[in-house]
Amino acid sequence: MSAVHYESYTEARAHLKDLLDAAEEGRVATVRRDAGRAAIVDVERLRRFLSLVTASKAEVVAEAGGWSVFLPGLPVAADGATFDEAIAEMVQALREYADDWQDRLRTAPNHQDNWGLVQLIELSDDRQLTEWLVGDAP
Repeated sequence: MSAVHYESYTEARAHLKDLLDAAEEGRVATVRRDAGRAAIVDVERLRRFLSLVTASKAEVVAEAGGWSVFLPGLPVAADGATFDEAIAEMVQALREYADDWQDRLRTAPNHQDNWGLVQLIELSDDRQLTEWLVGDAP
């Protein structure tokens, strides 16, 4: 089977099953709308790819009887009494950042390139984000 391309929203809607089947199988699947074109990608394939190409670079520091986690270059940090608590707090902080990014930061020059990170956050559950943060992703 080959790639699936539809030149209009109407054509894609009429072939939605074929479009989704192609995406699930990992084949290229696109829809054109006006001058733009969108790719339809299986969520787990995209999430896995993003987890591989987006290094977490999380830094964890034991200090003052607790733990701190931060991601250099991002306004995201968390603290906890234990390592696991700090990581769980960081997962929540990442979710808050993703919400803020989608609401208002996506057009800010110093945040707009974090698209891949935000996609990774939104497509991952808490366990997957934790594994990504600590480097245990399969």
